[in-house]
Amino acid sequence: MAGAAMTTTFLAVIGGASLLAVTARRLHPSDRLPSLEGWALADRGLGAGWTWLLLGGTVYTAYTFTAVPGLAYGNGASAFFAVPYTVIVCPLAFVLLSRLWEVARRHGYITAADFVRGRYGSPPLALVVALTGILATMPYLALQLLGIRAVLTAGGLYPPGAADDLAMVAVFAGLAVATYRHGLRAPTVIAALKAVAVFVSLTAVCWLVLDRFGGPGAVFDGAARALGGTDPAHSPLVLTPGQQPAYATLALGSALALLMYPHVLTAGFAADGTRTLRKVSAGLPAWTALLALFGFLGIAALAAGVRAPAGGAEAAVPMLVDRLMPGPLAGLVFGSIVVGALVPAAVMSIAAATSFVRNVYVEYVHPTATPKRQVRVAKAVSLTAKLGAVAFVFGLRDQDAINLQLLGGVWMLQVFPAVAVGLYTRWLHPRALLAGWAVGMAAGTYLVVREGFSSIVPLVAGSPEIYAGVAALVLNLAVAVAATPVLARLGVPRGPDATDLPSRPRAGRRPPTGANNA
Repeated sequence: MAGAAMTTTFLAVIGGASLLAVTARRLHPSDRLPSLEGWALADRGLGAGWTWLLLGGTVYTAYTFTAVPGLAYGNGASAFFAVPYTVIVCPLAFVLLSRLWEVARRHGYITAADFVRGRYGSPPLALVVALTGILATMPYLALQLLGIRAVLTAGGLYPPGAADDLAMVAVFAGLAVATYRHGLRAPTVIAALKAVAVFVSLTAVCWLVLDRFGGPGAVFDGAARALGGTDPAHSPLVLTPGQQPAYATLALGSALALLMYPHVLTAGFAADGTRTLRKVSAGLPAWTALLALFGFLGIAALAAGVRAPAGGAEAAVPMLVDRLMPGPLAGLVFGSIVVGALVPAAVMSIAAATSFVRNVYVEYVHPTATPKRQVRVAKAVSLTAKLGAVAFVFGLRDQDAINLQLLGGVWMLQVFPAVAVGLYTRWLHPRALLAGWAVGMAAGTYLVVREGFSSIVPLVAGSPEIYAGVAALVLNLAVAVAATPVLARLGVPRGPDATDLPSRPRAGRRPPTGANNA
């Protein structure tokens, strides 16, 4: 059982998060009438500091902070694909997010599917973009709860039993209430606590690890021996030539897919201008450094001789923390990771609810819904999404959520042509994009399922392994490019373009008035 000091510190961190959530209404209070833009995007009023906290806290989830070191603990070098992947995200966000924000602000778009609807005039294409985002987000939301449970179990704060299940649900319920009332403002203020707690606690853990082992070199040497590497020239902590194609395609494909997720776009759209987004994109590598240090802790767990349970490598770092750190600091680390789950979980539920309301409910069920009714429906759907995540965690195996999340990344990559390519050219026919999406979804799902829910697959027997999402994306684009001239020759009409976007950005174009108040 965890010590009293650890438990006290842990509860203090969680209590601090709850108190901050109560103050969320004070963050950029608005006198406007209730609107989906106000609830889901905080009236697009977040400056550079708040946007950096929210976007970083949303992208770098609690499950990421346990899965990456767990992968390093179990597989060595391949786990560090997450570092170049998140580095690639930064310039992509600098370019894509700022341009998409400008279009969304000008036309009042709240979701990526809104942009697709306006750009191509195609309700079916917008619908599949929205449904893909919702489908991929739900298991990701459930994984935040799984991350909490794995961390607390490893730290002795979550013994088996109904009472402890109810305690975790209570923590999640507090977030649900705050999000229901204040929308995106609630996870934004909690993100500030997440950043401080995670940066401080991780610095303390890494300092203790280096002090115990005498430097990073000793840590890596000890980890290599634990993985069975006796020859420095063939260390399991160095990629082999056969692993490099998988590593490179996984990093690239994951970066492209990440910016298509609804929760990432929701956090980006909440910024108050394109200049703010560019500043934040330039500052995101600080979060990447944090992720690299978490990966390093997975290596340190190997060197320290931590024995994680079979199939539970994500518990390696919490077990290391419990072994090395005094109770108060261990409680701070565990509390930080739990708070780290609350931020992305809240944003994911908001994003899924907003996509449903804007692109399903209003488009197909109630086109004349007032802004007030849209907010009310979004709040209800957001709460339902959280309840669904709780039911998923307690009703299915942990591996089911992990498998679906792996598929989610492959699926989100298939909307990249419609959203990202559509920002720069409208040449691709919307029906061709729809056909490419269908082929990419089917091919990606088949490849992942064929390999037993591994996203790293050989295209044919004996070929190098690559990321299934990239293979499916290439096929998606090939179908869209090939079908476009055929549809044009057949005279199949396109929908109208409501975005007024040129094929290339106009030089010197000024943003809307008041858009850059960072």
